[in-house]
Amino acid sequence: MGSEGVPAAQDALLRRMYEVFSTDEREPFMERCLAPDVDWPNVLDGVRLRGREAVRAYWARQFAAGHPLVRLEGLRPDADGEAVVATVRPGMRDASGDLWTEETVEHVYRFDRDGLVTRMGDVRTRSSGGPAASG
Repeated sequence: MGSEGVPAAQDALLRRMYEVFSTDEREPFMERCLAPDVDWPNVLDGVRLRGREAVRAYWARQFAAGHPLVRLEGLRPDADGEAVVATVRPGMRDASGDLWTEETVEHVYRFDRDGLVTRMGDVRTRSSGGPAASG
């Protein structure tokens, strides 16, 4: 999983953020990765959220509906060099185990001077076809 050209601090923060997203460590880590006024997409409702508390409530809603998973597959600078693109594979955990989609999604992150995420946006899907796979 390469990340050439991504600043080391942003690389480390995003890797840790994806590691803890599906765990109980998500809550305490939020304070160390998201800016207080973070701008975050609510893909369930097609709107933007503002602030950690709104993101916290959104994540709680996601986990109440099921157990979402995301596996980081790569990081790279975006075309203008002002943001970092994370390629991830979404999935869901259920009684039969972890189910992963065949498609990947790109999340684009912007950061403040303190290294915190100020915006996650431009979510793009890259399909490789086929049904969800177990893995």
